[in-house]
Amino acid sequence: MSKSGEVWAVLLAAGSGTRLAQAVGGVKKQFLSWKGFPLFWHSALTFSKTPAIKGIVFVFPPDQVEEMRETVAGLDGSDSLGLPWRVTAGGARRQDSVFNGLNELPSRCTHVLVHDSARPFASAAMVTEIVEMLQDGTEAVVPAVEVTDTVKEVDGDVVRKTLVRSRLKAVQTPQGFSLPVLYAAHRQAEEEGWDVTDDASMVEMAGREVRICPGEEGNVKITNPEDLKRIEDETRTLPCVGWGYDVHRYGEGRPMVLGGVPIPGGPQVIAHSDGDVLLHALSDAILGLFGGGDIGFHFPDTSAECENMSSGIILKEVMAKAEEAGVEIVHVDLTVIAQIPKLAPHRELIRKNVASVMGLDRSQVNVKATTEEKLGFTGEKKGIKAVAAVTGVKTFSRS
Repeated sequence: MSKSGEVWAVLLAAGSGTRLAQAVGGVKKQFLSWKGFPLFWHSALTFSKTPAIKGIVFVFPPDQVEEMRETVAGLDGSDSLGLPWRVTAGGARRQDSVFNGLNELPSRCTHVLVHDSARPFASAAMVTEIVEMLQDGTEAVVPAVEVTDTVKEVDGDVVRKTLVRSRLKAVQTPQGFSLPVLYAAHRQAEEEGWDVTDDASMVEMAGREVRICPGEEGNVKITNPEDLKRIEDETRTLPCVGWGYDVHRYGEGRPMVLGGVPIPGGPQVIAHSDGDVLLHALSDAILGLFGGGDIGFHFPDTSAECENMSSGIILKEVMAKAEEAGVEIVHVDLTVIAQIPKLAPHRELIRKNVASVMGLDRSQVNVKATTEEKLGFTGEKKGIKAVAAVTGVKTFSRS
């Protein structure tokens, strides 16, 4: 691939989707709303997450082109692709729609990915792999998955042949091509009257080599009414980790509290709230589990309401936010770093209290203490700091 050339995507959303439209009140499948956006927009967002993709051509039904141009502009305004885009009308057949899309590509485009908007689950990782194969000189590449069922060739209701499953693959989109190769194949198809179901077939018929790359089982095509249940039900649970850090200076201020436990004889700390450095680090780590910012944003030290606020309240509130975000906390690892006071006498009580406040078993909470060998401000007994690592699991809808 020329370094000066660009890769664009042609996103096909011009089909009638008759079977599915009848089941959902006449709405074409590419326009069905899922997670606040029409299906075709989810594919566009996936392309926008792939740095190698430099633009998108949307292909819509001819009678909806102007309407959809306004729709895309509105979607791009609220959830920007960060890419240039164009809109064109589809044709009578899929291959006609693709050809119309190819004719909208800019002259600087050298490679193209053709994708069906009815496959909203294709991942950015797969798109990237296809682009990399094109960049390495492959003229045509399609994602494919193993065929798990035995496939028969039939004539009516009579089996004529059992195909060798080990030699079969089920292909998906996006399919990637050198633009000159694909364009020439379309011209030949027009001249010779070919009628094909995908672009790879056309390139094969033109005598060019088509390579495969691993497809994705989750890259399903929404075709039948029962496929809609995938949109509603398919989820995946993934681990997430948050990390928190906090520091407080010693000085005339508030009595020392760590993990909600008063530390008799410990140095006072200078703080706006109650100065519980350990629960502050823990709260920040919990916010990190779901991208929730930090406690400085939610509980600013300029707020009168936060003056002398119990850090237990802060912890409870960020835990509620984590629950709203669908996160389940499964483990907490806490470390206090200070030259003074000695924390060994208080460690198990801190562990017990943190577990109780968080609704965890004590085995899910670990508390450690260390010094910095008289180095730095903690070693000079000027302050205390704490770090927290929190592990959770979060259930995501497939996107």
